[in-house]
Amino acid sequence: MPRAPLLLLASAALALLALPAQAQDGAGVLGALGDVFSDAAPGSDERATLSGRIIQLVALMTVLSIAPGLLMIMTSFTRFVIVFSILRSALGLNQSPPNVVLSSMALFMTFFVMQPVFEQAWENGLQPLMDNAITEEQALARIGDPFKDFMFANTRPRDLELFQGLAARADGSEPLPVPETADEAGWRALIPAFMISELRRAFSIGFLIYLPFVAIDLIVASVLMSAGMMMLPPVLISLPFKVIFFVLIDGWYMLAGSLMESYVPMAGG
Repeated sequence: MPRAPLLLLASAALALLALPAQAQDGAGVLGALGDVFSDAAPGSDERATLSGRIIQLVALMTVLSIAPGLLMIMTSFTRFVIVFSILRSALGLNQSPPNVVLSSMALFMTFFVMQPVFEQAWENGLQPLMDNAITEEQALARIGDPFKDFMFANTRPRDLELFQGLAARADGSEPLPVPETADEAGWRALIPAFMISELRRAFSIGFLIYLPFVAIDLIVASVLMSAGMMMLPPVLISLPFKVIFFVLIDGWYMLAGSLMESYVPMAGG
């Protein structure tokens, strides 16, 4: 069933459950629906409370549905998973390591890199909100600030300038100067700029990873050509050499360490 009808049904069920007891007798369902519409009059506290609850429920379901996307676009997950995929292609291995292993490795490395961000978001935003010390609006701003600092520290000014210029052109205003701090950067330009920067760095790292394996392929192909074995696929011979080369140089250790060290820590982090 589509998500929109589900939300409508849930909202209707909450509305019926929140009705006063007298709305359930006499006119039955029609009387209940009449009470719902009568509560829509201005100044009705019950209607305002019910509408707030429904909006909170819809917002919570929306956040839960887009949480995987937020994890990908606002953290280091994108760079890790792209580099691992390029490495598997460079080795010539189609199914090893499998996708679930690469995704899990990228996910746990993301948790390792983003741990200071998560801790600041919890201590400054989520925990005070659960203790009823701050409002939802204040908690949302405090939760987002550590992520904004992280993204700003790892975004190229050129990419940020590009999206700020596009946003200003769409709004018909003058382009703003490149922000010098994370507080001056807006979410509208910062998130896509961070994504572009991540993709650029991931493909740059992937290119450097590819070079030694391409050299091994060329050497094996030249040896086979000189030996007259032109019908033998070079990939079949070069594959074990590439695997043992990657193992001997301790490739996973070097790659994981280099990827995590490639991130600029937050200010004060």
